[in-house]
Amino acid sequence: MIRKIVLFVGMVFVIVAGITFPIVERPSAWYEFPFIPGLEEKAKIIFFHVPTAWLSVIAFLMAMVYGIKYLVKQNLDDDAKSNAALQIGMVFCILATVTGSIWAKFTWGAFWHWDPRETSIFILLLIYGSLFALRSAVENEDKRARLSAVYSIIAFLTVPFFIFIMPRIMVGLHPGSADDTNAGPVVDFQMNANMMLVFYISLAVFSILYYWMWKIAYRSIIIYDKLSKKII
Repeated sequence: MIRKIVLFVGMVFVIVAGITFPIVERPSAWYEFPFIPGLEEKAKIIFFHVPTAWLSVIAFLMAMVYGIKYLVKQNLDDDAKSNAALQIGMVFCILATVTGSIWAKFTWGAFWHWDPRETSIFILLLIYGSLFALRSAVENEDKRARLSAVYSIIAFLTVPFFIFIMPRIMVGLHPGSADDTNAGPVVDFQMNANMMLVFYISLAVFSILYYWMWKIAYRSIIIYDKLSKKII
């Protein structure tokens, strides 16, 4: 119950702060954010876009960890936990793509430009989307869990490259690209204290939300498996 209350209060604060707090040239109040050249009001997307992208990485990492645990212990419960992490990871990955596309529309005039960062997250969606296709194509539980575990390990090896390396070594439109000179404090994290506070609260609240969603997804998978076996 306490976790749910903290989640609700924190999420309300992040939404209100991320949408209504003004951006001014010289912040003087705790609820004001600094003006960032090249981003202006659009800088507020960091409170929503970055946490969703970050949690997709955490979710895919958890999927790999539980995949490894399954290969070691051969416990289908670990496969269920890995599958739950995969499902929530895809949700957050899609949300990161959507929020990034909305930001691109207002910044560059179109939802999609095949920028290196857009391309990298699209490739990740294809990689992990293929894993769901693989799981649905294999009926045997043990074989499905084994193949999924191996796939999730191999798939996650690509995540650091596509999320953290490729977008920074290639020239692109996105802040943080190799030729970027305007993103400033949003990328190197030398943020104004007010902005940093809201940003880290957002990361914490989204992390709690992820854990809550993961637990629900895990329980749903267990219940579904039990019901399926009773029907059979």
